[in-house]
Amino acid sequence: MSEPGARKRLLGPADVSLEAGGAYADERVVDPQDTLEDEIYGASLRPRSFEEYVGQERVVENLRISIDAAKQRGEPLEHVLFYGPPGLGKTTLAGLIARELAANFRPTSGPTLEKPKDLVGILTSLERGDVFFVDEIHRLSRVVEEFLYPAMEDFQIDFVVDRGAYAKTLKLPLQRFTLVGATTRAGMLTAPLRERFGIVHHLDYYAAPELEQIIRRSAGVLGVPIDADAAAMIASRSRGTPRVANRLLRRVRDFAEVRADGRITTSVAQEALQREGVDQLGLDRLDRAFLRTIVEQYRGGPAGIAAIAATLTEDAETLEDVVEPYLLKEGFVTRSASGRRATALAYRHLGVAGAAPAQERLL
Repeated sequence: MSEPGARKRLLGPADVSLEAGGAYADERVVDPQDTLEDEIYGASLRPRSFEEYVGQERVVENLRISIDAAKQRGEPLEHVLFYGPPGLGKTTLAGLIARELAANFRPTSGPTLEKPKDLVGILTSLERGDVFFVDEIHRLSRVVEEFLYPAMEDFQIDFVVDRGAYAKTLKLPLQRFTLVGATTRAGMLTAPLRERFGIVHHLDYYAAPELEQIIRRSAGVLGVPIDADAAAMIASRSRGTPRVANRLLRRVRDFAEVRADGRITTSVAQEALQREGVDQLGLDRLDRAFLRTIVEQYRGGPAGIAAIAATLTEDAETLEDVVEPYLLKEGFVTRSASGRRATALAYRHLGVAGAAPAQERLL
């Protein structure tokens, strides 16, 4: 998300000459993926009720209807699936569901559940109505996923005892629980697993005014005074993602405490964000290096992701998962079977002279 008129005030070479610095991916403050620091601050900054939750209004409204209906019937909530880009509040919503249901919250993640026995202890300890949250549910192994099917559908798990002609299947009943799954890659979910979720919601990027609300609330929790214009500036560079907004706020707060009087003003925020390499449209060093590689090394493209990764000495999966989505969304690159191309917007943003890519000249 960009600040009002930002597209008309595209940056020139002086504004984006922030490329000097260490490794790109290791120090990305705008990376939407969760970090240890985010986990440490997450508990204090997360809203404690749906009333405090900002954004995703349609999702929240529908969730509250589903929760109220389940409570009126005296039944556990149906299984819920959240999907969308990282950092948009899927874990927060799962926690709020448990709070609204007055139920226990049992979080885990797909990669940690390697074998069915890893699930047994969790499932058998769940009480009626408990919320079992599985982050990155698309990363469940096939054998664990299949073991989960009867637990979700029939609230029982099947044990196979002995082998061959003596093999027997024992069914262990479970308390009725609510599974909340979260994924950034809905397309990687198998159809049988996806069909077992009764409630499915997509989370989308946040608008700048919503991020401003989140930043002002987080600043209050952190006890740091912030000017309205400074909150708007941070919001405009947060890439539509609350996690990024809160991370930028913490970096600006650190700068304000050490190099200023502790108050976050527009000038303080501007200098702090420039030091972090985050420009007016929310692009950081890696984003700009990605664009420069296509523009300068591959003459605007097309260029394959493996070739770009090799040029940048970065991991191709990192570029594809955490760099490309925002550049595609904001119109800096296009992607096709032949590779990635830089758009005229990318040329202007980098301050690079030259004709627009061939496909844009034809339009």
